Amino acid sequence: MNLDQRCERIEVLISDVDGVLTDGGLIIDSQGKETKKFHVRDGLGIKLWQAAGFRFGIMTARTSPIVEMRASELDIAFIYQGCEEKGPALSELASQENISLDQFAYIGDDLYDLAPIRSVGLGVAVADAAWEVREAADHVTQLGGGHGAVRELVETILKSKGCWSNLLATHYGS
Repeated sequence: MNLDQRCERIEVLISDVDGVLTDGGLIIDSQGKETKKFHVRDGLGIKLWQAAGFRFGIMTARTSPIVEMRASELDIAFIYQGCEEKGPALSELASQENISLDQFAYIGDDLYDLAPIRSVGLGVAVADAAWEVREAADHVTQLGGGHGAVRELVETILKSKGCWSNLLATHYGS
């Protein structure tokens, strides 16, 4: 099955956080407070995905209040933090939402992401993902984690679905 055929079926996009929505770096100050840097284009990509009528979720092995804040800011539908067993969590989400795993796309960068990447309709690795993750993925982005890879994926899927141009015209007049 080619990339366009895989993209056609996607209804839900799930993303890892560290190394995908961020560049993977963790900044911890002298008081122990963590800081993350998110790329604004990924945020707009998520909003465009939602404007097209699709749902977006986060699934991360770590737990951070910053992730909660960013998810709230972007009205993200599904948030799973402290989720080291992502395969079973994704299967449970699919069951709860009555959506086939074939209708999910998952984007990740490291070994925790292997199970979901292998189980969904479109498994995606960011350009700078671990070798094993790139090998397991159906598609590898050109951009690295934290540098617009999620936005790139959103554009790829929406263009394959034939709704990118209408979405731009409706929301941005182009």
